[in-house]
Amino acid sequence: MQRLLTGLQPSGALHIGNYFGALKPFLELSTKYDCMLMVADYHALTTLKDPKELKVNIGNVVRDYLAVGIDPSKAVIFQQSQVHEHTELSWIFQTLVTVPFLMQAHSYKDKVAKGIEANAGLFAYPMLMAADILLYDTDVVPVGEDQRQHLEYAREAAAKFNKAFGETFKEPKELIQKSVAIVPGTDGKKMSKSYGNTIPLFGTKDEISKAVMSIVTDSAGDIPESVYAIHKLLKSEAELAPLYEANKGKYKTSKDALIEDIEALVVPMREKRDSITDAEVKKVLDEGSAKARERAAIKMQDVRAKVGVSL
Repeated sequence: MQRLLTGLQPSGALHIGNYFGALKPFLELSTKYDCMLMVADYHALTTLKDPKELKVNIGNVVRDYLAVGIDPSKAVIFQQSQVHEHTELSWIFQTLVTVPFLMQAHSYKDKVAKGIEANAGLFAYPMLMAADILLYDTDVVPVGEDQRQHLEYAREAAAKFNKAFGETFKEPKELIQKSVAIVPGTDGKKMSKSYGNTIPLFGTKDEISKAVMSIVTDSAGDIPESVYAIHKLLKSEAELAPLYEANKGKYKTSKDALIEDIEALVVPMREKRDSITDAEVKKVLDEGSAKARERAAIKMQDVRAKVGVSL
């Protein structure tokens, strides 16, 4: 069985873009692959500097994973910071790539353009992500179309290491779900916590309603494109056609319908999430991280021997 790895940053409340772009596809793929699901807490440090908030967010991400139906007995749910080999391997990769190479990263340039501090961690982010992926001999990584470059960076790191020290890492492939590659936010751009344009996945109905009602609409069109694009994630175009045909130009009607459909999806997951205790979260992370450490330790023994630091 091929290995699949994905992860989410505990940098804030998850939104429906996370669900349709990562969690739902992962759930559907979990029966076909040996799955690893990472809480990417060290990645979150590039933008989140509040330790209390980060600690709460880590637990909440695990609750979110469990609430959507991910079974920790069938997928390894682990915390990035509990596996020290991630940062160790990231450093080794950083010594193999150039500054101009890292400067080409779309995500770095985009975040800096948005006013996010250009710290060194954000700059070296692609090599930590490469370590996350390559450490476990990952075969496939589900990503959005706009994240394809992350896998290109991982493959480049693998190729450079293999050329310098001998065949060690397999080059992973991206798994792109075309229908949910990019989930639009309330401003029409990609939904992202860093852009403040999200619809909360486990928010209250009032919070979801407020976010949906803020979705930008084009007064020149009959159908609000961003509203419809999100709605298509919940229902088929055939199901939506009568609603949008009968309410051309009536943006509030389509937004009200979207709110109800999001609620129908979220309510059972929200109830399950509220029932998950702190003790359950800790157990899942401790057990999953132990499994991840076992796999990572084997790989790093080989890496250390090949680069020459093992005596």
